Amino acid sequence: QVQLVESGGGLVQAGGSLRLSCTASRYIVSMGWYRQAPGKQRELVASITSITGAGSTNIADSVKGRFTISRDNAENTVYLQMSSLKPEDTAVYYCAAGLRIKQPSYWGQGTQVTVSS
Repeated sequence: QVQLVESGGGLVQAGGSLRLSCTASRYIVSMGWYRQAPGKQRELVASITSITGAGSTNIADSVKGRFTISRDNAENTVYLQMSSLKPEDTAVYYCAAGLRIKQPSYWGQGTQVTVSS
């Protein structure tokens, strides 16, 4: 079993920035972040697949140009840097991991991100 431990959520004003972190208990090929706002479906925000080196990333169109994802394989940690935050980014953000990020095997507990206008 793999544990994912998230940190970094909170309350921020529109236009501000936050960085989320997620540390896995062991190395996993694909890691990423989903989010779910009240009354909406869970959305894949960003993912990174890395065997060696920097890895390949995917960013949802809704956050492209504002969010970046990176990982530190030595620490089994993935980061989501969120900038120019908007109120519509308000959601619970979940770290996810697995062989294929669109079918994650593991989930974090979720961290709340609230963007005030």
